[in-house]
Amino acid sequence: MSKGKDAKPHIGIFGRRNNGKSSLINAMAGQEIAIVSDFAGTTTDPVKKSMEIAGLGPVILIDTAGIDDVGELGQKRIAKTNEVLKTVDLALLLITSNSFGKEEINLISSFKNYAVPFLVIHNKSDLDVLDTALKIRIQNEFNAETIDFSALKPKNKEQIILAIQHLMPVTAYRSQSLIGDLISYGDTVLLITPIDIEAPEGRLILPQVQVIRDVLDNDGIAVVCKEREVDTYIRTMHPKPKLVVCDSQVFLKADASVPKDIPLTSFSIVLARNKGDFENYVKGTPKLAQLKDGDRVLILESCTHHVSCDDIGRMKIPRWLTNFSGKKLEYEVVSGLSKLPRDIHEYAIVIQCGGCVLTRKQVINRLKPAVDAGIAVTNYGMAISYVHGIYDRAIAPFLNKEQTATDYL
Repeated sequence: MSKGKDAKPHIGIFGRRNNGKSSLINAMAGQEIAIVSDFAGTTTDPVKKSMEIAGLGPVILIDTAGIDDVGELGQKRIAKTNEVLKTVDLALLLITSNSFGKEEINLISSFKNYAVPFLVIHNKSDLDVLDTALKIRIQNEFNAETIDFSALKPKNKEQIILAIQHLMPVTAYRSQSLIGDLISYGDTVLLITPIDIEAPEGRLILPQVQVIRDVLDNDGIAVVCKEREVDTYIRTMHPKPKLVVCDSQVFLKADASVPKDIPLTSFSIVLARNKGDFENYVKGTPKLAQLKDGDRVLILESCTHHVSCDDIGRMKIPRWLTNFSGKKLEYEVVSGLSKLPRDIHEYAIVIQCGGCVLTRKQVINRLKPAVDAGIAVTNYGMAISYVHGIYDRAIAPFLNKEQTATDYL
């Protein structure tokens, strides 16, 4: 399940069957928005529900299937529940009747593996009050707070809200500037945006819009032109731009047109620094020069979209990389947060798109299996600049003055 264009904080509700996950969502939202039943296993696939939390704004609650589900279908439900872990910013673990066993311990281990902060809620306190010894154990062994609660009589709902406000990572609800640290008041940023077959009718693509907005938010001046007008504009532009950001597919044209004393990068690399695993991208990108015949390349798109005849991820990157390497490579493209078609160890390198519709946490967790396995990861813009021989220039704006790309190797 992807956040897609719901780039709001996501809170996952986890626990055994019939522990009251849906009832908790209803109690928090103050309305019956989730299916509630006395029968175990009512919730099958993860379901999203929206609500507002003071101090955080709009959030998405994700109701998941029970972690103790049984049978072949139950195992599929559990697998989908586990996939939710890669997308949430905070987890609520529901227990009842002071029951805390291997299912909960395994789930907490997964929370920690994906760096998901969590809160334990002992639900149905109207039937069984939380045992003090269990509360102390959870605190000591897992460094987690446990709140006694009744979804039927939610007298202390504010206590849960306060805990959520405290535990929610700031990065989940407060956007980080894309290029605000690179420009000052009144600086001009030139944005080179091709209008070709991949450009949507009547509008710009999301990364271009995001950068324009970020320039304005940081009191800069955004100037937008197509690649064919760059030469004319650069000759007459005064003062010269503080930064030039181009579409990755016109990197060569931009590199030739923009004087070397003006920093140049791409929309994809801007997003790579903001949302991606930039340090591992810098380490992994040079691995493109070490590919061998038969190597398999995994290309990850963050969204699903209409595929054009010259799609950058499916067509252009494979063509450029094949020409650059001179090797017979195999390419596989996976959209959204879909399950990979094969084990991560079967890939030689992973190329992730900018991730404009994902959060940083989703991108990091998407790349985590590759990073953990020691497989090189890179980004669309960084890979394109590398095979075109302008990699060092393209990432230079985001390195400290004393750093070079080789410092990461």
